[in-house]
Order: sequence, then structure tokens, then C-alpha cells
Amino acid sequence: MFHIFQYQPLRLITQNSLSSMYLKLMLSRPGAFAQIWKSWFSSHSLLGKKNIILMGPPGAGKTTTGRIVGQKLDCPVIDIDDDVLETAWNMSVSEKLQDVGYEEFLEEEGKALLKLSASGSVISLSGSNPMHTAGMQHIKKNGIVVYLDVPTAVIMSRLKSKHMDRIVGLSPGISLKDVLQFRKQFYKRWFDIRVLCGGDVAAEVVAEKVLDAVKRYQDSELETFISTRSGRSGRSTEEDSHKLYFSDVVIQGLAFDGGLFVPERGLPKFTAEEWQGLIEATYIERAQVILERCIHPADIPASKLAEIIETAYGENFSCSKVAPVRHLAGNQFLLELFHGPTASFKDFALQLMPHLFAYCIPRSCNYLILVATSGDTGSAVLDGFSRLHDTDKQRIALVNFFPEDGVSPIQKSQMIGCQKENAWSVGVKSDFDFCQTAIKQIFTNSDFTGFLTVEYGTALAAANSINWARLLPQIVYHASAYLDLVHQGIISFGSPVDICIPTGNFGNMLAAFYAKMMGIPIRKCICASNENNVLTEFIRTGVYDLRGRKLISSFSPAVDILKSSNLERYLHLIANEDGQLVTQLFNQLENQGHFQLQKDLLGKLQQDLVAGWCSDEDCLAAIHSVYSTTGYILDTHTAVAKVVADRLQDRTCPIIISSTAHYSKFAPAILRALRIAEINQNPLSQLHLLSSYSALPPIHWGLLETLKKTGNGDHQVCAADMSVLMSRIETLIQNHFM
Repeated sequence: MFHIFQYQPLRLITQNSLSSMYLKLMLSRPGAFAQIWKSWFSSHSLLGKKNIILMGPPGAGKTTTGRIVGQKLDCPVIDIDDDVLETAWNMSVSEKLQDVGYEEFLEEEGKALLKLSASGSVISLSGSNPMHTAGMQHIKKNGIVVYLDVPTAVIMSRLKSKHMDRIVGLSPGISLKDVLQFRKQFYKRWFDIRVLCGGDVAAEVVAEKVLDAVKRYQDSELETFISTRSGRSGRSTEEDSHKLYFSDVVIQGLAFDGGLFVPERGLPKFTAEEWQGLIEATYIERAQVILERCIHPADIPASKLAEIIETAYGENFSCSKVAPVRHLAGNQFLLELFHGPTASFKDFALQLMPHLFAYCIPRSCNYLILVATSGDTGSAVLDGFSRLHDTDKQRIALVNFFPEDGVSPIQKSQMIGCQKENAWSVGVKSDFDFCQTAIKQIFTNSDFTGFLTVEYGTALAAANSINWARLLPQIVYHASAYLDLVHQGIISFGSPVDICIPTGNFGNMLAAFYAKMMGIPIRKCICASNENNVLTEFIRTGVYDLRGRKLISSFSPAVDILKSSNLERYLHLIANEDGQLVTQLFNQLENQGHFQLQKDLLGKLQQDLVAGWCSDEDCLAAIHSVYSTTGYILDTHTAVAKVVADRLQDRTCPIIISSTAHYSKFAPAILRALRIAEINQNPLSQLHLLSSYSALPPIHWGLLETLKKTGNGDHQVCAADMSVLMSRIETLIQNHFM
């Protein structure tokens, strides 16, 4: 057996003991579990008796990087090829492979790994070690596995320059690229930390990145969250007693002081080389890399996160590219965000968020999710939570509030059709702003939430874009769209693009701005509004004024919003996290119906954002014009963005227009835009009529199937009264959990 140090097992907190403490503390202190786990990470030095285990494909630089890391830490370095395998076999690795063949080589290599006993060392694995399950299980017990993720094209170039032709698995008929692609599944299975390594990055730089990644893994104290309404000291009064982490804010949704959660130290930044390493990656691969940087492994381990992302995007989207970018005309490109099961961009967050939520919550408490929707969120959240495992659905229920007369007939049919045994839709005789405000007030009503917890063992949570887990996945598709343009040869990396988004609640726009902060070269974010243009006026003047304004029903109902929740996060950011100022502004908006930005903040805002709006008539005209010239049908929201983009873009760079929904969801308006004289009021008949046009894109498959199943489905309707809503919530809890 190979001995480097005498190994003394670490006294770890076991999962069972963690669970026991978690159950006792969670209800009284939402951050308790996270604090236990993170304090364990923080109490240990960078290495201690743990090993740093470098893993990656042949040619990734594991040996060189390992030596540099070992020198910096002044600890032993073990190279599996040189120090273990060749010593044991008394021959080179390539000779052994030639001597025994592929399958026997893997077995012999694994047996050698099983005999290795080391602690406090840096270990560089062979490229094929991760393919032996028992060997990896053994070595991972006392180590942090760091995956040196190098683009396949770079690896192939390196191996070619070194004339390495003895690679495990390489044989006639199987290319080197196929071998490298096949191995990725094993690397993804075992790693704790990923380090992105570009083509021209020096080994010294990679070593520093490894050390930084290990420090982050062991100490999550820096990755805490604060409220947008907290003081400069960091947290609101109620949250001063304990820190909040990703898992906490996913569960809590809204801060105790009514503010929204944001990362205390901001979002991670990627280097240009790291972004370029993702150009060839799939959407799922890009999502995993980006979200790993935003979610600490103490909250969700990388392997579990990968499983969740694969579940969310692997089979539930009709397009293999998930979020494809399509050329429209001139320098305009469409980011198609409607290929999910409910045909809107909301699917990107709401196929992922339910699984994140189910993983983070304790097993000792039931949860009722409250959602307010102006249209698309409702069906998306119902569909997303319906895909949870049956055991999770028993302890997680959902109620979706929507304006009874403020959504399209097809959207309403979707929300009725997507109801499940643990998820219900409730129409409210008011508008979206009332629904959203009511939910915020319910969350901050400590008497009511406390009563639900004590009486029914049920806590409330939010799945609107006020929840950080809703916003985070949206960053991915904005970054991915830019990378797709680079991959298609439209631009080179570093060239700027503009982005135009139809927005009412500002979440999608904020996600694009976050992508820009993380290193995507976005020049201008263009906000597109319909006649409910309070955001446009605010961006132009700095005055947010709701006095005398009434919500106008339009053909683009998802942006029929006057109070933009996520604007608060953006203002908190540009105000240098001045929570007192944000509190003042939004209290004034609530109490007086308006506020005005200081001149310096307005200047900052206008460096990032421009805005415009269009009428319903202009929206329908754009749909007709685009279809006539291209054969492509825009939905009503995308048409709003198209009109505004035409007016505001300067045509010096490409512009990516977010196509946020499939036109099938708004069939009556689309048929009117296409100048169909007689329109059948049956939603299914409308879709069949649209399908006869053989337009691009085709009729949405999931929407068609949902409407076929809806039949005479029914839903609850209630008055726009807070006491009525709270009574309805209590009744639903009694019926489901009791």
C-alpha cells in the first residue's frame, strides 16, 4: 500500500446528525442549517488532512498544476501516473496500456488507486482514473476533487502537439474527440469544484484559480445575502442575528423588512477566457458552469446541481438548443425563449426552481407557494411544481393568483389545465398589481404567517421573480445568446451587442444586466413597454409616478404592470447598496404613489438602460409586417420589443430581441394582426387556424396538448380583498396538508 502520511480520519458531522439539528432549529431560525454546515467548512484550514485531487482529461495540465499548488502549500505532491502506476508496474503507462488492453488497464489502474493512502497532499489523477468507480469512491473520501475543465478543442490541439496517441479508449473507428466527450460524464460525476481553463492560460494562473476555488469551497461565509432595504451594515434588524445563504433565501423568498434578497458581495465575474471556453458548450453545460459559480456547494453540491439542471432542461424543451438564437432581419436576432412546456420564458426558471426549492427545504415542514401572475408565470409554475417527485408534492403545494379578466383566454385555459393535486389557480377580480401587492403584504404579516406555522405546520414561500432562485436561471440564457452569436461567427468575443426585452416587472431585464456584470459584453439594455409605460417614463425622467394611472389592458398582458418589483434590486445596486435610500424610495411609492431619483443615480441608470413603448396598433402592425416579409410570426410581447428596437437601436452592433412567448398563446390578437375577419372564440379552434398558415415557428406542441386536455376544467374565483385571500389560503392548506 502506498503511504504518504499517516492518515487520521476527520471527525465529520454526519448527514444524520445534521438532519437532526436541522429539524430542531429550522422553524425557529431559517438560517440555522446553513450556519451549521458553513461553520464546519470555515473551521478548517485550506488543506488540513484533506487532499486536493486534480482531475481532468489528458492534456489538461494536472501534473504541472499539481506541482505548483504543492509548492505554494508546501505539501507533498503525488502524480498518479509517475509516482503510483509506473512505480507499481515497473513500466510506462503507455506500455501497460499496450500490454493489457483498454478494459484490463482500467481495472489495474483502479486497483492501484484503491491502495493509495494519503492526507494533506496534492494528487494529480490520470485522465482515466475517474472511469473506475471504486477507486474514485476511495480517494474522494479524504479529498476535494477539482475538475480542470479545458475545452475539447484545446485538449485535442495539445495532445496533437505532444504526439500522444496512447489514450485509453482510443481505437480504430473511435476518434479522440469521441473519447474526450465520453469521459466528460465521469468527470461530472466526481468533481466538487470546477476550474475553467482556457487555451492560453499559464499553469501558474491555473494553480491560483485552483487555490481560490478550494478556499471558496471551504469557506462560504462570504456568499451571504442581504435585503435591498438593509442598512449599509449588511442586514435588516430581524436578520442581524444570523447570516442568510442561498438555501435560506430560496425558502424565505422575501426579506423580513419587505425588501428583496441580493448577494451581499455581488455576483461572480468570469474572465474573457472563461467565457470563450463555453462557446462550444451546450446550453445545459453553460447553465451548470454559470450556476455553480452562483450557488455555493454547501447549499447544493455540484453533482446534485448537475442532476437538477439536466432534469429541468434535458427533456422538457422541444428544441435541443433549449434557447436558440435566430436571425430575423438586418442586425436583429431573436432569442427564442418559448420552447419550454408552457411556451414562455418563465419555463427557464420554473422548470429549475421547484427542484432547487425541494432540495433546500427541511423535511419537517410543509410549504405553500404563493404566486401572482400577469399571465405566463401561472402555467409555468404549475407545470414546474407538478414535475416534482411524489414525495415532494405531498409536502409542497402551490396557489396561483391571477387577474380573472386580465389574461388571454389561452393563458387562462393553460392555468386551468395545468392544475394538479397540489397546485391550484385562483382568479382575482382585480389586476396583477393587486395580486402582487397582496402576496407581499401576506408575507410580511407575521401574525398570519405565524398562525399558519403553529396551527398547520405550514410555511409560506414565493415563486415569483421576487425569489432569487427565479431570477438566477434567467442570467444563463442572456449569456448563452451572446455565446451563440460568437459560435455562429456573427461577432467575435468582446464585440458588443444590445439587448431589447419586453418588460413590466423588470426581472428579465435585470437578468440581462447581471449577465453584463458577470462579463458578457452587453452595451445597452433596451426596455420595451406597452401603453403601461411607467418604466419607460421612469428611465427617461427618473420619476416613478403612479398617481392617477390606471392599468390598461393590452394585447401584451405579461407587461401590463405598473409596479416593477425587480427594479428595487437594480436601484439597490446602482445606489451602492444603500438600503436606507431604497427603503425611502419604495416607502414613498407605497404611501404617496411616486418617487424621484437623485440626478447622479439617474445618470448611472441612463448609462445602462434606454427605454421606449408602443401602442397596440403598432404592435399588431409589426406582427403583420414581419410575417409578410419573413414568414415568421412574433408574439405580441416580442412585437412590442421589435417596434422599440427599430426606434432606438443605432445599428452599429447586433441587437438581440428576447422573444418571451410563443404566438400561439395570444391567438386572437395574432389572427387580428394577420387580418383574419372572423375569429372563432374557442382557443383550440384558433390554434388550428393558425397552424394552417405553416408559419415559423410551428404551433407550440405543449400548448396544443394542454388545451386538448383542459376540456371543461374549472377554477376558483375570489374578490380583491386581503381577508378573502387569506381565508382562501387557509382553506387550501387545510384541504391539502391536514
